[in-house]
Amino acid sequence: MKCLLIAINAKYIHSNLAVYSLKACAEKEGLETELAEYTINHRASEILDDIYIKKADMLCFSCYIWNIQYVKSLMKDLKKLRPDVPIWLGGPEISFEWEERLKEIPEADGILYGEGERSFPGLLKHCFWGSALPSGCAFRGPGGRIGFTEPAEPVDMDDLPFVYKDMKEFENRIVYYETSRGCPFSCSYCLSSVDKRLRFRSLFLVERELAFFLDNKVPQVKFVDRTFNCRKSHAMAVWRYIRDHDNGITNFHFEIAADLLDEEELSLIRTMRPGLIQLEIGVQSVNPSTICAIRRKMDLEKVRSVVKGIKDGRNVHQHLDLIAGLPWEDHESFGHSFDEVYAMEPSQLQLGFLKVLKGSPMYYDAEKYHILYQSEAPFEVLSTAWLSHGDIIRLKEVEQMVEIYYNSCQFQNTMEALSALFESPFRMYEALGRQYRLLGMDKKKHVRAALYQFLLEFISERFEAETERFRQILTLDYYLREYAKRRPGFAVPEEGYKECIRSRCEAYFPGVPVKQLLRKKHVERFAPPFTEKEEYWLFDYEKRDPLTGNAEVFILHGPEKGREEL
Repeated sequence: MKCLLIAINAKYIHSNLAVYSLKACAEKEGLETELAEYTINHRASEILDDIYIKKADMLCFSCYIWNIQYVKSLMKDLKKLRPDVPIWLGGPEISFEWEERLKEIPEADGILYGEGERSFPGLLKHCFWGSALPSGCAFRGPGGRIGFTEPAEPVDMDDLPFVYKDMKEFENRIVYYETSRGCPFSCSYCLSSVDKRLRFRSLFLVERELAFFLDNKVPQVKFVDRTFNCRKSHAMAVWRYIRDHDNGITNFHFEIAADLLDEEELSLIRTMRPGLIQLEIGVQSVNPSTICAIRRKMDLEKVRSVVKGIKDGRNVHQHLDLIAGLPWEDHESFGHSFDEVYAMEPSQLQLGFLKVLKGSPMYYDAEKYHILYQSEAPFEVLSTAWLSHGDIIRLKEVEQMVEIYYNSCQFQNTMEALSALFESPFRMYEALGRQYRLLGMDKKKHVRAALYQFLLEFISERFEAETERFRQILTLDYYLREYAKRRPGFAVPEEGYKECIRSRCEAYFPGVPVKQLLRKKHVERFAPPFTEKEEYWLFDYEKRDPLTGNAEVFILHGPEKGREEL
């Protein structure tokens, strides 16, 4: 008898920790399972054929908001082809109101709701050998009658097997890891708020598993703990271990509550290699009424202070999150939240939109706040009592511009200079988004140079006198990231000063042929109105900032003054 555990991920780089954990728990009891991972970018017919060829005796789908429609569609055809094969579902998208879910999905034989690691081996024994159903099951009985067993007890974190063995199958993919479950907070939009039982994996196990990742030089390990630093002693122990055993390669990602960090933790973080960790910090809103309505506790001044303290250390990549569509947040209020978070200068600003998840407190509060949301997954907000759907569309334009022009880290100097010409950063991104849509640029992907060209034309239309200054700032940003074989069209032509570049290179790098030197470096001339006087800047692509990826830059002064690091 063979059970096939099926994960359909949002992207290839993602992996599904849940199905690996279920598989490991089954194998711990001597039960063999097979795992199949796909993405929503695969054609449904390809996945259907692959599942059919595997000839499993039982199919189990891991269900999330990004794949539930895909799963429903597949199940219909799988039941036609193999009507006698039981299909079970699990995962956060199917674990709440499971009676309604089973009515909606007649092809499903049952749902494993809640935490599945304890229940899954028992489900296999039931389906293969006729044993009694374990706890945590909702099922379709004779005559279509829906029954259920009592909820499963929370899993002891130390009982969970470590799922990683051969890391070759995770090459070029994000590795997910979990050291705690539950959350001490009650944010109404989050399913983690449902589970208040905080449980931690013992540190001796965690350290052994971290050593495995470090020994295998895994590029990135993403912790899925909902609030990693909710227990200071646990967070400090993990951070000390990865600092003291740093392999110079592996990066660790943590979701934290910034206002819980104290000076001892900040001091520890400052001692880490640049790029060793990255932190994701959920701000969501700075509107006090909104914070109260979503049952969130946050000391904004402390958040601001901690984010600055981390930034000043120049060694940690910080992501700050905002959510549009929350109660009491209208367009102006959201713009204020945006500007406040933008002023904290995060490495990335992640602008998301409220998703009304089944089982979350917000799901039950939606009518109270006149929140309309999509009927199908991902159940994203359409409008609220404070935001029309037109407002949502405008905010989506802002989101797209933030992704392209801020989060890409390719336009840092340009966006800093441009925001000074607007009433606020939010107004700047609104104006960019509106122009981007009017030109139809939102309908397709663009080569990198086209995004720079759009910015220059946008600036020229609104601030004509600034055109030449921004032409040079854009050129600076363009060459900071990579050496371009073809010079971008928006840059000042190079012909007039090629000989000056040659002479500077020969003066500073005697004995090195200029052509050879400029294979891995670039020299660019800058002049007023960007700089006070003519200057030649060298971009060294063999030396990069570990956080931004930008090349190291030197100003090549005249031979008598030498070169100066920028």
